[in-house]
Amino acid sequence: MGVKLDFLKGIREEDPEVYKGIIDELARQRDGLEMIPSENFTSPAVLQAMGSVLTNKYSEGYPGKRYYAGNQFVDVVERIAQERAKKIFGVPHANVQPYSGSPANLAVYMALCQPGDVIMGQNLLDGGHLTHGWKTSVTGQIYKSVPYHVRADGYMDIDEAKRLAKENKPKLIWVGSSAYAREFPFEEFSKIADDCGAYLAADISHITGLIIAGAHKSPVDYAHVIMTTTHKTLRGPRGAILMVTDKGLKKDPELAEKIDKTIFPGMQGGPHNHITAGIAVALKEAATPQFKEYGHQVVKNSRALADELMKRGIKLVTNGTDNHMVLLDLTNFGKGTGIFVQDALDEAGITVNKNTIPKDPASPFYPSGVRMGTPAITTRGMKEKEMREIAALIAEVIDAVKDYQLPEDKEERQIYLKSFKEGIKTNERIRNVRGKVLEICKRFPLYPNLSF
Repeated sequence: MGVKLDFLKGIREEDPEVYKGIIDELARQRDGLEMIPSENFTSPAVLQAMGSVLTNKYSEGYPGKRYYAGNQFVDVVERIAQERAKKIFGVPHANVQPYSGSPANLAVYMALCQPGDVIMGQNLLDGGHLTHGWKTSVTGQIYKSVPYHVRADGYMDIDEAKRLAKENKPKLIWVGSSAYAREFPFEEFSKIADDCGAYLAADISHITGLIIAGAHKSPVDYAHVIMTTTHKTLRGPRGAILMVTDKGLKKDPELAEKIDKTIFPGMQGGPHNHITAGIAVALKEAATPQFKEYGHQVVKNSRALADELMKRGIKLVTNGTDNHMVLLDLTNFGKGTGIFVQDALDEAGITVNKNTIPKDPASPFYPSGVRMGTPAITTRGMKEKEMREIAALIAEVIDAVKDYQLPEDKEERQIYLKSFKEGIKTNERIRNVRGKVLEICKRFPLYPNLSF
């Protein structure tokens, strides 16, 4: 990374209050283990692109076809991002303007479906995503959602999905999840979609970096449309890319044009040019041999973490992982235990998120699972040895809070949780884990060549 850069000098001098907030967050990231599987650390180059003068420009439209003047250099940057996305994924069309994953997914609906059309996606409580048709999402209100589920063993129920598609004739089927620890069955869903005449959209937001690295199969030969966010395993800024495959253009030669028109002018105004630049930089980094090594190490680390957790008596959904995440099933300790484990781990400096598990006996607000992953800690250089250390620390924290049980009464529940959060601040076992977390983090410093 070269000479140390005084990265926040301007903010430090101009706005000490905001500067403090940023520095406190930097300290939290540096001194803790970020293990939420949808989070990662960008490179300094991506950070710099996001803080560039490109944020000053309005650029409604697409390269060569802008509404405003003065976009000749913005066009250069966006074309670079488009071409890099097309090359690295092997697709004929890429739109790099979506602000984030949820509006990108909504654009897919608006380009391919009419209100009331039948759509299918993995059930949210089975590991799916809100925008794949969940009832509280606009996608489950505008369209007729017929969700498919996972089997009792936690794997996707392909037979059920096949039956539902045959019975309901969906216009659009989603494949992709936010809490599924196994490889996505793109080929099987491609056949289901082809048999009923549906479009297949692959949401690869979580596994994009793994696909680029060759650590997970690609949906390019199977899906018509692919959506990915850019801030997870790709290690880019918080944006999204919508891609159309050769198979998609064969089904509908105007598909790329429909997608583009839905993004602009259908849903969005001017693109966030500084984010486009960050995406371009991240894609260049992802085309390197080092990134391929990174993607494979993420999976190696995830498997090592899973194996060690199971050795220590922690139950996992599907008893392991194929990708970057593991999903803990804590029902052995009672229902709704996820909130206790999440908050206790956070107090110990290990950031995870509570999550539903298949057939969860508790509510989504107080679920019985915890989701964690290895992308960010792998970015810091940690490998299998550290995963075994971390698994031991996680098991120690779980053991320290396993006897807490969520009250049934809602009013009593809030009082109980408040008391719990106060209690873990002085828990000696958790304090001891916190010290060990700090030791690990010091061995793998974050942004060591940047001065803030």
